[in-house]
Amino acid sequence: MSKINMVQALNATLHDVMAHDDTILVMGEDVGVNGGVFRVTDGLYEKYGRERVIDSPIAEAGILGVAIGMAMAGLKPVIEMQFSGFSYEMMHQLEGNASRMRTRSRGQFTVPVVVRMPYGAGVRALEHHSESKEVYYAHTAGVKVVIPSSPSNAGPLLKAAIEDPDPVIFMEPKRSYRAFKEEIVPKDYAISKADVVESGDDITIISWGAMVRDTLKAVDAVRAERGFSPEVIDLLTLSPMDVDTIITSVKKTGRCVIVQEAQQSFGPASEIIALINDLALMYLQAPVKRVTMYDVIMPLFARESMYLPSKEKIIRAINDTLDF
Repeated sequence: MSKINMVQALNATLHDVMAHDDTILVMGEDVGVNGGVFRVTDGLYEKYGRERVIDSPIAEAGILGVAIGMAMAGLKPVIEMQFSGFSYEMMHQLEGNASRMRTRSRGQFTVPVVVRMPYGAGVRALEHHSESKEVYYAHTAGVKVVIPSSPSNAGPLLKAAIEDPDPVIFMEPKRSYRAFKEEIVPKDYAISKADVVESGDDITIISWGAMVRDTLKAVDAVRAERGFSPEVIDLLTLSPMDVDTIITSVKKTGRCVIVQEAQQSFGPASEIIALINDLALMYLQAPVKRVTMYDVIMPLFARESMYLPSKEKIIRAINDTLDF
């Protein structure tokens, strides 16, 4: 079986689901004729035509607003925010309408919209093209937030998001788009279920998105130096979070390190620590450590590598927690 990257996995999934369900359509800026700025929607316009692959104006609020109406009428729109930093324009439609429609209509209407958005740093882009603001969406009740980490899980998670009856924010780590390839072994990934990438007994290490690959490299370095048995968890879904998998693991290991690309304050790592304190405090043998970005605006690419959590920082956090 040939290996593919994340862009190819996402593209293949869109081709597959659109072939089997004519209620699914794609809409966004440059998603049609140009195949998307990252080519995730490449070939869809030629195959399915302008009625199912719609090039929109540069109007993020309008894209989501139209998609909400489509979804309430029985369609399944998969819309693209060209970069996550542009998605703030759609926030009123997301928070005021998409997230609330099931409750507002007492279940009469659901909004099965998937909002795809490339996010994160590491590709030498500008500040609004490089942010990691998943907490904005995870804090919005009624919205699910899914973040794949590899070609293997990107396709199945996108398919699950499209099949979900509620709005899903699908955040794609663009640093992982073409960074590596994998052979795709058929496997189902469910929304709200984390993936235990490695099972172990000494420490729980939690991450998501592009940070998962960096975390695994750090784990390998520590293992080669001192030998240990880590349990590595890829969250995959930030909201609703798989609390059971996290707490079960921390109760087993007694130690935890959380690696997030987002800045530290008010980030998902803070919520995970609060959950651990509520549900597993007496099992801890060391304080939970966070490895995060700094609480500053994303710098230009000359300083980008200093801003991102590094392999060395992850190694130091693992060693400090093991040695506590």
